[in-house]
Amino acid sequence: MTATTDGGPGGEAARGTPSARTKTSGAIPEPASGPGTGGLSGRTEELAAEAARRATGHLLARQHPDGWWKGDLETNVTMDAEDLLLRQFLGIQDETVTGAAGRWIRSQQREDGAWPTFHGGPGDLSATVEAYVALRLAGDAPEEPWMAAASAFVRERGGIARCRVFTRIWLALFGWWRWDDLPELPPELIYLPKWVPLNIYSFASWARQTIVPLTIVAAHRPVRPAPFVLDELHTDPARPNPPVPRAPLSSWDGFFQRLDRALHAYRKVSVRPLRRAAMRSAARWIIERQENDGCFGGIQPPAVYSVIALHLLGYDLDHPVLRAGLKALDEFAVWPDKDTRMIEACQSPVWDTCLATIALADAGVPADDPALVKAVDWMLGEQITKSGDWAVQRPGLPSGGWAFEFQNDTYPDIDDTAEVVLALIRVDHPEPERVKASVDRGVRWNVGMQSKNGAWGAFDADNTSAFPNRLPFCDFGEVIDPPSADVTAHVVEMLAALGLEHAPHTRRGIDWLLAEQERSGAWFGRWGVNYIYGTGSVVPALVAAGLPAAHPAIRRAVGWLESVQNEDGGWGEDLRSYSLAEWAGRGESTASQTAWALLALLAAGEREGEAVRRGVRWLAGTQNEDGSWDEPYFTGTGFPRDFSINYHLYRMVFPLTALGRYVRGEPFGGLRKGA
Repeated sequence: MTATTDGGPGGEAARGTPSARTKTSGAIPEPASGPGTGGLSGRTEELAAEAARRATGHLLARQHPDGWWKGDLETNVTMDAEDLLLRQFLGIQDETVTGAAGRWIRSQQREDGAWPTFHGGPGDLSATVEAYVALRLAGDAPEEPWMAAASAFVRERGGIARCRVFTRIWLALFGWWRWDDLPELPPELIYLPKWVPLNIYSFASWARQTIVPLTIVAAHRPVRPAPFVLDELHTDPARPNPPVPRAPLSSWDGFFQRLDRALHAYRKVSVRPLRRAAMRSAARWIIERQENDGCFGGIQPPAVYSVIALHLLGYDLDHPVLRAGLKALDEFAVWPDKDTRMIEACQSPVWDTCLATIALADAGVPADDPALVKAVDWMLGEQITKSGDWAVQRPGLPSGGWAFEFQNDTYPDIDDTAEVVLALIRVDHPEPERVKASVDRGVRWNVGMQSKNGAWGAFDADNTSAFPNRLPFCDFGEVIDPPSADVTAHVVEMLAALGLEHAPHTRRGIDWLLAEQERSGAWFGRWGVNYIYGTGSVVPALVAAGLPAAHPAIRRAVGWLESVQNEDGGWGEDLRSYSLAEWAGRGESTASQTAWALLALLAAGEREGEAVRRGVRWLAGTQNEDGSWDEPYFTGTGFPRDFSINYHLYRMVFPLTALGRYVRGEPFGGLRKGA
């Protein structure tokens, strides 16, 4: 896979460093508002129209001949480190790949020696340990200045013993950590029925796909010879894992700590035939979910652990299952240049394509334009018609959703399905009945996935058990999939666009959204950063569903957005807002977050307001000559607080959507209600 034309990872500006790419003119000075400035609105519209024209041309030029769009999906260097560790474990090291990955990892190191999990963020202990080990595999000596700085950072923060469980599992594969000092994961978990707490379907889809293969790995406890020691990453190499005080038994943490110790004891007395049968059942579960392209779940963690698990069960690397799995992992590689290699955690063609289609339609590209028709053809071909894990909770529901990736038929998601439908109904396709049948299937599936509380999660219905998050093993991010405001808003907007705003399921979704509004007037953003994303998703949905712009919830949201607008006219929010309230709505201005705020304000009837005018002019003033925007900051969310994403196409699709709606004076762009 080659790097996309957005400059690629590593080609973007660092904090405080001007981009090498030429800007149109930077921030555009404006005269003060007041008497004699009546022409300012017209000038803003001209700037917006020209920016939208350039952005439209840039986005159209990036469409694949098959009809889809895909931007790079950048996360953090743990993806690259784990890829090298996997190759080391399997004995398939490649000098070219190792060198290219090492160059990428080094390029992401902070001045203090650490590695962050998002651009401009603080150093992260686990990411730093994994990056350090990967560079040792790439041949970097501990005495090198950048390596010494990294190991000092690790020791200052407690050493390997304070890393997340996933990092220590990778280290245990090479004897750098003891398996006895990791939480126990018995493969017999596969046999728990769904009514028993902590059965595999009580976990979110992404956690479930990861945990099942890890039960096999944990049962085998493999150790490959380590090519070097890691004493420099311990505060005391002679005592690498000091005991952790136990929480009181009366607390949930204390209960689950003791449950883990009981599972460790069970390992010694487990019935071996039962354990072997459980591992075979887990293997069947994994293989049944392998996609046509060889990947498992379409995301990196389940894929790498599935490959390791099956290899431990005797599948050699030439077995068709493993050969296809390793080939699929290679497809996650992006080469920004011939000497540098970055690993994507996932790929987002369906998501990128539906958002690009919406953006182009809302910017005024004719509804029957061949580019849009081709995009619809591709999306229609991606609709999923087979059952998946979601059917455990909804066994009688016919399939009809869309997934995020090229191949992921087991795990369609509600968010993609809603946005694909919103894209499909914007386009005049030569086979309208075919499109209508597809839309009807998608809507039926999404409505059927509504949770009991009236809202929608991402992949499953009613995936809300509080128990999985309590397990000592689950310190790597979200492991359940409860409903969120942003996903619910997208479903409500979809239903309203189809004239179903008064349907009972829509009204329940609206009621839930109104109840979830924060005291500030914002909404929490689960899958995008953060309150700006949530608010930018919910306000257009509520207005589309019939709430007047004067509704108190809408006015509070408008007031909050205006209060957090940056002095330069843009909007930005740092990922630290997930943990620290003072970061809510605060951060360097970005193109995607500015667009989200504008989408909400335009829907709320604020087109002529000063906040909208300033935001539009910020977008126009920061656009590159080729019609793109630079955005090194991460505005996508995998797991709040733990895993962040820079979707490289966000900087294009959302600004174009906002500019198009502003220029055309249509708060919902090219949408034809009831289509």
